[in-house]
Amino acid sequence: MTPLPAPRAARDRLGFATLGCPGAPLAEVIALARRHGCPYVELRAAEGEILHTGLPAARVARVREELDASGVALLALNSYVRLCVPSAGPGDDQEDALLAHVELAAASGARAVRVFMNDEEPHGGDTPTEGERRALERLARVAPRAAAAGVTVALETHDSHARADRAARFLAHLDRRAPGHGCGVVWDTAHTWAHGETPAESLALLRPWLAYAQIKDVRSAADPVPVPLGAGGYPVDALAAALRADGYAGPLSLEWELMWHPELPGLDEALTTARSWAAPLLTDLPEEPPA
Repeated sequence: MTPLPAPRAARDRLGFATLGCPGAPLAEVIALARRHGCPYVELRAAEGEILHTGLPAARVARVREELDASGVALLALNSYVRLCVPSAGPGDDQEDALLAHVELAAASGARAVRVFMNDEEPHGGDTPTEGERRALERLARVAPRAAAAGVTVALETHDSHARADRAARFLAHLDRRAPGHGCGVVWDTAHTWAHGETPAESLALLRPWLAYAQIKDVRSAADPVPVPLGAGGYPVDALAAALRADGYAGPLSLEWELMWHPELPGLDEALTTARSWAAPLLTDLPEEPPA
């Protein structure tokens, strides 16, 4: 897996996804990152956002220049590629979309492209489903090009693969299908917990492929509506214990779902809360070794 930006120290691990500030211009995103001490961001890749695959090369280059000048690293492009779904017409639209996002990531300096699985079939045990076989074939073709460009394709624990056990089983199949593929996983810590796994169980399953972790709080496992960090049912103490026991020293990115829940407080407020909520976790985790 292509290494993602390494935090300089424990306190520098907190980033955020722009799902929490939909439509915000790059200057506003950079200002939020600086104000809250966040060294990196995930950019939602979609029409009307800072980056998407329809932009001219000159605009993408300007985004990269502004990020480089600001010192804010682009952790990932959050695409809406769905690896398991059938193509909608001639060719392979999902594979083409993935390749376009990999190229955009390479041009913009993003180290990863977030993807979904979105399998319509229930979990079939150790044998890949038809959708998973489709995803394996797509990744086997695209992964070498992504690795050559320095980009990690990272599936999120979401939708059909919200549980870490299913995501890990798929990635183990990919290890056998395309050894050295360089793909990874984005661990949405609330999703795996809401689907019945403890943080320690999920981390142990995902660790061989872990690109980074997304953090958020929700009302409860049965009612996963986002709430300010520390105000819901997510077991932050168990997450901190699992990360500490593992020695995890990578990024923690706040996913504040304002795009889907406009009634939530703004990202500025959410980041203030997140910094306070995560402070014990950030300070207790080991420091990143000097380069």
